[in-house]
Amino acid sequence: MSIFSKKNNKVTDNGMPACSVQTAGESCHPFASISSYTPLSQYNNRIYRSIREGVPIIDSAINKIVRLMGGFEISCGDDNTDKAMKSFFSKINVGGNQQGIYAFVDNFMSQLLTYGSAIGEMVTDENGGLYALYNGDLDSVSVKRADNGIDLVFCSGGLSGGEPFKHQQRILFSVLNPEGDSIYGTSLLRGLPFVADILLKIYNTIGTNWQRLGNLRYAVTYTPQGDGVDKAFAKERANQMAQAWRDAMSSTDRVKDFVAVGDVKVSVIGADNQILDSEVPVRQMLEQIVAKTGLMPYMFGLSWSTSERMSQQQADILTTELEAYRRIVSPIIRRIGEAYLAGIGIYREVEVLWDDITLQDEIQTAQARLYNAQADRILKEENN
Repeated sequence: MSIFSKKNNKVTDNGMPACSVQTAGESCHPFASISSYTPLSQYNNRIYRSIREGVPIIDSAINKIVRLMGGFEISCGDDNTDKAMKSFFSKINVGGNQQGIYAFVDNFMSQLLTYGSAIGEMVTDENGGLYALYNGDLDSVSVKRADNGIDLVFCSGGLSGGEPFKHQQRILFSVLNPEGDSIYGTSLLRGLPFVADILLKIYNTIGTNWQRLGNLRYAVTYTPQGDGVDKAFAKERANQMAQAWRDAMSSTDRVKDFVAVGDVKVSVIGADNQILDSEVPVRQMLEQIVAKTGLMPYMFGLSWSTSERMSQQQADILTTELEAYRRIVSPIIRRIGEAYLAGIGIYREVEVLWDDITLQDEIQTAQARLYNAQADRILKEENN
């Protein structure tokens, strides 16, 4: 049985009087909560969810990092046991709607990168054996220090706190770059709410401008002449022109012309206004986002690199980033493997064997292997 509660936490009123401000500005883009972000507020996971939803390149970056981490195997040193573990973890139930330990680790890493902390649970059966893996919800769990000041205690109820969970040993918890003695980690998206707010404002303004200027609106101006008859029937003639203009513009099957007598001027509303060039500010914001994720620009279809050498150096840097993420999640995978072995009566330490990270071109890799083989052959001939 899962020990995480999915009930929504109620937030009580603090009793302070509320006031409304008449001159406060209103944001019209759909992710307005990002503009009200305050760095001093703790564990504001809703902001990071809005950033991933509002800025597609950020959501794509997190998914790419998770996939670039590659696959792994769990080994305890015994071939038969390793084979049994591989078969079991390839079919293990994950959250009731997925299978395989890879699905759990992918969701775990996505939560870790987004919020800076990730939590999961090992679900056991009636006999104490490992039955399923579950990705928990950070909003429904609170974490605090134990009495010894080192260990952690997991409780229900989110930030409001609650009763400690009965089976603490089943909880899987990891943090990303914690500050000092902080229990929670630091999100990969830290520092991006301000940048994302500017970027969304630019995108929203572009959409508004195209809605105003792209969908043409016309101004038909009729100026009466100096004679009294024209002035006396100015209103009737204006109504006739308006009806004729509506008929001409509403025609969909064929083109209709608009004919008027007198001083009539037709102009496009807003045609004289120039839309600001957004290429430079948008690129500046995207550069900040790409730099924060640590990925290479060409992975997003951005041609910013000036040389092939630069992309190779970025690939080496990205490899070290991925290895750092592997070191964070490896203890969690080891705990899962050891829990499975303990459930079948085997008490051994397990090792996580990750696949090699290959970001370079296959041709370059083959050339490097050829050069190494040639060097080894020359050294062998010289020694003989």
